[in-house]
Amino acid sequence: MMQKPDADRVLRAIVLISLLAASAAVWWPAQAARIKEVASVQGVRPNQLTGFGLVFGLDGTGDQATQTPFTPQALTAFLQQNGITLPPGVTMQPRNLASVVVTAELPAFAQPGQRLDVNVSSAGNAKSLRGGLLLQTALRGADGQIYAIAQGNLIVGGAGASAGGSKVQINHLASGRVPEGATVERAVPTAMSVNGVLQLDLQSNDFATARAVANAINNAKGGGIAQAVDGRVVRVRMPAQATEHVGFMADIENLDVVLERPAARVVLNARTGSVVMNEAVTLSSCAVAHGALTVTVNSTPVVSQPNALSTGGKTVQAEKADIAITAQGGAIMQLPAGAKLSDVVRALNSLGATPQDLLAILQAMKSAGALKAELEVI
Repeated sequence: MMQKPDADRVLRAIVLISLLAASAAVWWPAQAARIKEVASVQGVRPNQLTGFGLVFGLDGTGDQATQTPFTPQALTAFLQQNGITLPPGVTMQPRNLASVVVTAELPAFAQPGQRLDVNVSSAGNAKSLRGGLLLQTALRGADGQIYAIAQGNLIVGGAGASAGGSKVQINHLASGRVPEGATVERAVPTAMSVNGVLQLDLQSNDFATARAVANAINNAKGGGIAQAVDGRVVRVRMPAQATEHVGFMADIENLDVVLERPAARVVLNARTGSVVMNEAVTLSSCAVAHGALTVTVNSTPVVSQPNALSTGGKTVQAEKADIAITAQGGAIMQLPAGAKLSDVVRALNSLGATPQDLLAILQAMKSAGALKAELEVI
């Protein structure tokens, strides 16, 4: 029979092991993702389509013919195609018509007869495309061939009104969308493999992820059919029978891959002041002092008038400028080392700096070697 002191020691040991396991899980939990979420098949991709068309039926919010002469020209060409010839010297100035650019994305394996969503954007100075009808527009690929035909009523996610020099507008009125507004007329040949070899392109350059993808495929299919070429490419040998390719790809795409810890990275958006960092970011002990410098310029109009009995004098308006510079000092604050993202966030929050200030602080910390991460400015 176990004595009580021994039982307490065993219990304490079990609790200690559990805490260590929990802390390890907090440090970097194993993350699993499917292969289809971290890689794509080379050659299986969408294709961009573009076209130039006309939108009819606008309520006086179309293009102004004097500033967009290509709109009347496009209308003249459309009328000639329908057997209507305008008398010489006639200049059309319709206000219910707008020239537009139509774009769509042709997905891989799309077949003739399938429907596509199209985006429509004003190419002139139309005030609004709301209530318009997109006329039949040919959508071409990069090779100049027609792959789809678009036509339909526009959906514009906005509204607006103007009168007496006042204007109210909600969202953007110069662009819209036609759901399932295009019909595929030609398919794009798509080859999944070349000489029986399939190439998987990883979304990010990472050798550990490439090795994990290759190992997952080899463990599931056997035979060493997958090989990681570099940090971006994994090549897989396909089955000999073409009828087995679809099932083979379905099995591969849904295999789970345990992702390794990513490279530490901090993304800075200089336009909005946004700062985003991943969980691998760590911080060494450092000291930071941050102050604000404010420059204020006040301009006051000053009127200088001539004397009452002067001749030829004029009243002159000048500007009196007052410039003030204020420097707000910041105390030196020591930031402790942080081995987890929560520690880094807590340390940065203690500075009380705005996101715009953090852009400069993080760059300085990176230069000083205190921030253990790669900085990316977008």
